[in-house]
Order: sequence, then structure tokens, then C-alpha cells
Amino acid sequence: MKRLLLIQLFLFLFLFSKVSKAFDETFNTKVVVGAENLQEYLHLLKNQKVGLVVNHTSKIGHEHLVDVLLKNKVKIQTIFAPEHGFRGEASAGETINNAIDQKTGISIISLYGKNKKPSVEQLADLDIIIFDIQDVGVRFYTYISTLNYVMQACAENNKSLVILDRPNPNGHYVAGPVLDLKFQSFVGVNPIPVVYGLTIGELALMNNGEKWLGKNLKCNLKIIKCRNYTHKTRYILPEKPSPNLPNNTAIWLYPSICLFEPSQISVGRGTDLQFQIIGGPDINLGDFIFTPIDKPGAINPVNESKECFGLNLSKIDAYNTPFTLKYLIEFYKKFKDKNSFFTNKNFFNLLIGNDWVIKDVEAGNNEIDIAKKWQSDLEIFKKKRLNYLLYED
Repeated sequence: MKRLLLIQLFLFLFLFSKVSKAFDETFNTKVVVGAENLQEYLHLLKNQKVGLVVNHTSKIGHEHLVDVLLKNKVKIQTIFAPEHGFRGEASAGETINNAIDQKTGISIISLYGKNKKPSVEQLADLDIIIFDIQDVGVRFYTYISTLNYVMQACAENNKSLVILDRPNPNGHYVAGPVLDLKFQSFVGVNPIPVVYGLTIGELALMNNGEKWLGKNLKCNLKIIKCRNYTHKTRYILPEKPSPNLPNNTAIWLYPSICLFEPSQISVGRGTDLQFQIIGGPDINLGDFIFTPIDKPGAINPVNESKECFGLNLSKIDAYNTPFTLKYLIEFYKKFKDKNSFFTNKNFFNLLIGNDWVIKDVEAGNNEIDIAKKWQSDLEIFKKKRLNYLLYED
């Protein structure tokens, strides 16, 4: 009897180990980002003068891509830096100046400010460009605007572009209104929804395929794919992509919470819960109390030094909370002085991508009725999107 029990126990442990291994392989397999697949692109850079579009997120493990390429004798001529700068420390909207990287001596050219697109002169001495920046999958997050301008410049100047792809932390769904091109700006370059469900590499393919670069331009593109990634992968970013997106909860809430930026409502800038709390100096807005202060990465935040009342969303299941207007609608309804709620209606329209959502919010329309108006354009985009997927949906 004991022997039979021992055999049964052995079989159980054996089967359990097999199941556990299968579970680990399915759910815990390490995502390998494009930059880590050196064998797929190092040979392309041999004897080439290289330009890099990178920032602080351009890492291979704990080492920056710049340092890895220099170790491999790659000749880096120029670093192009997006919003927040090469080191990712500047506040949103802060001017970024050209500079010299103190560690490597490489010239850094800002692609944020007046010079958003590499010029003919800046590309003249380069043979190939590499783009490696962690995106968050939201239309008004400006790294994809930089991508668009870099692709244009490469196409116009006959330069090849290599994209080292990275996962999209909001890549598990598609939502929101598609940009009306009458509201095209640096916070919305192409006709895509607020949450577009594509990696940087997939979006680049769509830019080419849908002829969004203009003038029938097509960028000579090579994408180094991620491994062990699908759009359902719950990817936790190893680096915060910008100063006020400190963690994945903030990144998942960002599509909805960012709509408060052109209003009297604080989104948590100047606190340690950026894009995880919302509130203003109106006691009717909620029970959670906080006070924004001036701090690095959040210069002169909204409601600086004022006691704010609102909501703490830092503990909700943000991953399964898709893009929504409910917070905006609720806060607008509760706000006493509705005429002063929005501080920059034009900027709100650029963020949302049209001029009718704000009118519907002000008219007191509910979220379901508002969302119905953008649904047909969203469905058209979803079908187009399928043509450019590199990873299982």
C-alpha cells in the first residue's frame, strides 16, 4: 500500500512539474526587445556612419544602446533626442537644446522644439538611422510624432531606417476617436485613435502602407522584432518612459487622465502619484486630498501649492480599465464654475482629435452616446490595423 502511495505521489509530482513548466513558459517567458537581438542588425552597421534616435529607455538590460554599440565598434555620428531629452529628465513641453554628450562626446540634436524633424544638413553625413524608443501606445504621446518626422526625413533623403521594436504596454486594445486631420498637430500627427494597439514597428509599417508620410513618400524600413511578445502580453516597463509616467498603472490610466491637462484639474504632476490621481481646489470633486508642488520633471504644476480634492486611482485594476471619458464627464458635472473648467479648449481638441467631444461634454451628454459617434471610424481603423500586425493579437 505504501509503495502504491509513493508511486502515485511520484507521478503527481512529475505531472505537476510538467504543468508548472508549461505555465512558466506560457506566462513568464521573458520578452526580448528588438535592441537585444544584436545578431539581427549589427552587421547592417558595419563601416556605416550611424545616427541614433534614442533616449533613456533605449536599454539592453541595464546598459544603454549607445554604450553597447560603441563596444561593438559602431561609428555613432549623431544622437537625436525626442521630448524630455536624451536623459529623459525634462518636463513636458520643456525646451530641449542641442548639446554634446559628456560621456561619449557625441553630438546630440534635439527633435523637440523648433527642430522636430532632422534636416538635410543633419542627415547629410549619415548612412543609416536607428530608432529605439519605448512608446506607451497613446496618440498624443509625442514619441510617435517624432517617429513620423524621422521617417519623412529618411524617405526624403534616401536614408535607411532600422527600428528596434519594443512592446506596447497599451497594446492589448484599441479605443477612442480617430484623429480628424483638421486637428493635426505634434500631439496628433496621423488619423489613428487615442489608443491604437500597435508597437512602434507596426505603426511605422502603417505609416508607410497608408501613405501617411505625404508626397507618396515611403521610408526604407527594417524592423527588428521583439521575441516572446504578443499584444496580450502584460509587459511591465523596466524604465519609466518619461518623468511623469512612473509606473505601469500611470501608463494604463494615461489615455483617459491626460484629457484633464487643459483644465483646472491636476493629474498628479508635482506629486508621487502622477497620472494616478485627479483633483482640483473644489471640495465637491472627491474625498482624496493632495497638494501638488514644484519638483524636477514637474515645473509649475497645475494647482501648485493648492489643496486639491478628488480621486486616488492608484489601486484600481488599471490594466483592465480601458480608455474612458467617465472621469472627465463626472468632474465636469461636479465642478462649480463650469465656464472656467477648461483652461485651453483648443489644446483639448488637439488631444481628443476633434472639436465635438468637448461640446458634448459641456452639453451633459453621457459617455455611451458620445462614443457611438466615433465608433464607425474606429471600426474602419481596426480593420486597417490588422494589415500591419507583426505579433499575435
